[in-house]
Amino acid sequence: MTEVRKRKRKGKRLFKRMQRTLTALFFICLALFCFVILRVIYIQAANGNRYAKQVLRQQQYQNRTIPFKRGDIVDAKGTTLATSIDVYSVILDCRALKESQQKNKDILDTTASSLHRYFPDISEDDVREAIEKHPDSQYRVLKKKESYQSMKAFEKFMDSDEGSGKVAGIWFEKEYERKYPYPDLASSVIGFVASGNAGVTGLENQYNSYLNGTDGRSFGYQNEDNSLEKNVVEPINGYTIQTSIDVLTQQAVNQAVEKFNNKMAKAAGNHKRGSKNTAVLVMNPNNGQIYAMSTYPTFSLDDPRDLTVLYSKKKIKGMTDKESLDALNELWQNFPVSHTYEPGSTYKPFTISAGFETGTLSAKNKFFCDGGESFPGGVYVRCESHHGIQTIREALMHSCNDALMQIGKKEGAANFSRYQHLFGFGQKTGIDLPGEPRTNTLIYSEKQLKSQPINLATNSFGQNFNTTMVQLASGFCSIINGGTLYKPTVVTKIEDESGNTVKKNEPVVLKKTISKATSDRMRDYLKSVVTGGTGVKAAVKGYSIGGKTGTAEKQPRRQGKYLVSFIGFAPVENPRIVVYVVVDEPNAADQAHSNYAQEIAHDIFKTVLPYYGISREKKQKETDKK
Repeated sequence: MTEVRKRKRKGKRLFKRMQRTLTALFFICLALFCFVILRVIYIQAANGNRYAKQVLRQQQYQNRTIPFKRGDIVDAKGTTLATSIDVYSVILDCRALKESQQKNKDILDTTASSLHRYFPDISEDDVREAIEKHPDSQYRVLKKKESYQSMKAFEKFMDSDEGSGKVAGIWFEKEYERKYPYPDLASSVIGFVASGNAGVTGLENQYNSYLNGTDGRSFGYQNEDNSLEKNVVEPINGYTIQTSIDVLTQQAVNQAVEKFNNKMAKAAGNHKRGSKNTAVLVMNPNNGQIYAMSTYPTFSLDDPRDLTVLYSKKKIKGMTDKESLDALNELWQNFPVSHTYEPGSTYKPFTISAGFETGTLSAKNKFFCDGGESFPGGVYVRCESHHGIQTIREALMHSCNDALMQIGKKEGAANFSRYQHLFGFGQKTGIDLPGEPRTNTLIYSEKQLKSQPINLATNSFGQNFNTTMVQLASGFCSIINGGTLYKPTVVTKIEDESGNTVKKNEPVVLKKTISKATSDRMRDYLKSVVTGGTGVKAAVKGYSIGGKTGTAEKQPRRQGKYLVSFIGFAPVENPRIVVYVVVDEPNAADQAHSNYAQEIAHDIFKTVLPYYGISREKKQKETDKK
């Protein structure tokens, strides 16, 4: 029993010893583990970036941007006006080519010769030089903007029996290049982009945020087992902008403008252009949509920085940077939107409409034109003729300044100022194009009109205040459409790449200007201007057209410089189209003739009226048969 007890006591002591040893080992291991954890944390905090870079250098890491495709700009029928096409950069992976050379010593020569064969601009020396100077580079651009066809031809060669094993380290990076199928069509409206998909002018600028998308990204690495760990975030492409611009209408406008200016330059017997500026606006009076907008001289979207349309090469060469920039801004100007001018007699329908609406005018009113009106200070404002007794219809037909001054006086400063603002003058129209100026300081206040009667008199026939083409055209549309002033627009809707509508620009009614009764009367009066008044040169046989001419002497006065214009619409009974033409300083000894603008309007009407399905007058059809 004593021996047994001794063995038990000895076993207990051994167990306790083992327990203490294991406990000590546990705490030692725990301490070592904590030390390792703390050491890792310290290394990560102090040198994590350095070690991460070392690991990444040992791996074949890939990280590249996948560019988005900028959205298209299309016309009302879907015809492409601006788009982005695939182009490819030829990329050389120097490291991969060097590694392939260890297995195939001829691979450098065959790669270089194959590239030169399919891409003549890439010399064999370009490839060898890249390998010598940048042996560890995985991204060297050998050539930019190669076509899709060239890229596919080279890839087909590499996959063929002839090219198999002869090329290494070459891949293609896709990007996009902006193209304009109609580079000379509505250039100021469409606009263009600079590098980085930044819209510079026109719709490219105004809708830049919609046209641009978001780049995607491909990233990953090749591990020690030579397997590729890869992730791809696909790009989000830009939206398509659909406009109300109609290609065929725009072409008709461009042809009429070019025909006129070529004729004027030739007749003048010099090398100057046909006018300082010629601009045309074609719009739908019933919703404010713009069908065509033209500016002359214009530029090509393929080469928007070409100044030879304005100046000689010798003069361009001698320009300073500032002078060149100013010249480009002049060239890129969208005249119908951004240029202000005195409208002249095209404003007379506004003065007369306001008179009817305020009740200060009656259809029975008559005015006597004796050649002009006198004002305090010995100032005499003349009319172009001594028209004698004029009804309101005749005052419009003959564009009588004297009668309009009397009408303005009868109306009074308060009524004139109120309706001038009601028609939108002195206010931005809000058109969805860049460059529209403020014009609130370019018209007189009621107080100024009242204190100086000559201001009211000259304003009544469109002199001594400024407007823009889109401003006057929008107001004029309200005169002939029943009295609704619409916001002028160019874009009708915006779609994503799947064709889903992201945004739709419905017609926006800004205000009511005049009654339907006044509108009906004004259309009838304006028809008389074209059938037997100053606007007969704009008439097109068989069609019902109304309109108003304008001849504005530019400041400083008596320098022989004029801005002439014509604004017309058809058909008179139910207007569907408005054409507004401005010729700024026609290249002629005697500029003061609205016939210059009417000639352009006539050519446009003659082409577009049948295109829009506008019928000829029944009376004229019967006459033609006889």
